[in-house]
Amino acid sequence: MEIKVLGGGCASCKKLLESVKAAVAELKIDADVIYVTDMGEIVGAGIMSTPALMIDGKVKAMGRVPKAKEIMQMIADERA
Repeated sequence: MEIKVLGGGCASCKKLLESVKAAVAELKIDADVIYVTDMGEIVGAGIMSTPALMIDGKVKAMGRVPKAKEIMQMIADERA
């Protein structure tokens, strides 16, 4: 599983990254967590506001920081 946090390095982006890492650790899953700060790649992925969360190439959240429980549900939905 590949999980990307996309953002320019703001506090919200870093908070989302930490929440994703915590969710992955709590679920005890094997996932590549990638932090993307390149604006060209972010725009190329169709992201119009950051922070954004992508799981296996699908945009799951944009312009907000989901709570850890919501992130865990998003991960579980993708694994089903």
